[in-house]
Amino acid sequence: MSIIADYHRMLSARLDTVFQTQEHLIDEAAEICADAIAAERLVFTFGTGHGAFPALEMFPRTGTVVGFRPIVESTMISFHRVLGDMGARQYRFIHAQEGYGDAILSSHQTLAGDAMLIFSHSGLNAVTLDMALGAKARGMKVIGVTSLPHSTSTPSRHSSGKRLFEVADVVIDTGVPKGDAGLEVEGVVGRTGATSTSITIAIGQAINAATVAKLKARGVDTLFIVNPTTTEKKSADAQNDRNYAELWRRLRAR
Repeated sequence: MSIIADYHRMLSARLDTVFQTQEHLIDEAAEICADAIAAERLVFTFGTGHGAFPALEMFPRTGTVVGFRPIVESTMISFHRVLGDMGARQYRFIHAQEGYGDAILSSHQTLAGDAMLIFSHSGLNAVTLDMALGAKARGMKVIGVTSLPHSTSTPSRHSSGKRLFEVADVVIDTGVPKGDAGLEVEGVVGRTGATSTSITIAIGQAINAATVAKLKARGVDTLFIVNPTTTEKKSADAQNDRNYAELWRRLRAR
């Protein structure tokens, strides 16, 4: 058996476990999202580091519904250069700075009745907790997508002493083990083969799809992104422009 097959088996098993054990919580999260969107509010999505990827995927991505609003700070995602401007050391410093999350929230004109969806494998760093606690203080319901095996075994790095799963109204457990990577290579110290990003993106897309279904069941007009890289590019562009206009209408009303 190759390590490629080992990785596929591990990822598939972890995804199966999530959807077997967390489906009702994903449904609860979608209910919160549908409530907010139906009430002309927004669902903000947030993550730092690799947690920013599922946040970004929530809109505007093919099949995603208008009403999701990613918050992704460039200082906490664009550290792929490692060295130089916006490098890994700057990221390591900034996401540990308590108070930065509150400054982020203050820039987005949130309203009571909005919702906040936070993706964080560890669920314990300062900015993540700033965002979760700040959102609740502003009258928002909070959904946390996090690893309980990791978070429950590691102390908070926020002055509140709390971790994401202790703040969120709905907690979806990725089940990813502490440290994330899960494969051992003989003669190599440490593990390879991370899975948390793939799993959180799948959870995010499941929430988005379930939100569309719930809005449709309520008779709410669902505007969602269609793929423009098809033979129907003109009509796809027109629909997506309507989506962007609807997002702007919601933002302008704040």
